[in-house]
Amino acid sequence: MIMPRGSGQLLLPANPVFIAFTLLLALAADLVPLGRTALMPDLLSVVLVFWGVHQPRRVGVGWAFAFGLLIDVHHGSLLGQHALAYSILSFGAVSLHRRLPSFGLLTQALQVLPLFAIAHAVSLAVRMLVGGMWPGWTLMLAPLFEAMLWPLATVLLLAPQRRAPDRDANRPL
Repeated sequence: MIMPRGSGQLLLPANPVFIAFTLLLALAADLVPLGRTALMPDLLSVVLVFWGVHQPRRVGVGWAFAFGLLIDVHHGSLLGQHALAYSILSFGAVSLHRRLPSFGLLTQALQVLPLFAIAHAVSLAVRMLVGGMWPGWTLMLAPLFEAMLWPLATVLLLAPQRRAPDRDANRPL
């Protein structure tokens, strides 16, 4: 197998427990009542896109839909608003999963930015169709903040896979 240009190291398989832990931690971070404003980044969407790109067989559209329903219930929004947005977001992430890891982190952030923007636009469209209030133009900043979190999320979430399975001073991997 030819290694992608951007990675200089083979990765270990992702632990399913770690994947579930990061998703639940991101869900818990989104559930914290900090007075949600339109420009706050959605950490759960960043983690869903990350795992959709790096582990598309384990975290796909079904999990995104389920987490979207949980966010809908918590926020008291229209049931299915976030579920639809997360499902579209996850579909886009799974469709990019072969191409995206071969780029550098900043290029990856630029390529996931339209995904985040589309997800926010779909959520806004559903909200406006049912007569919701306009959240303001600061909503346009949330996808930018989420894209800026992408390199940090990549470094943090890939860290457990980068360690050697059997540490040995004589083995380069």
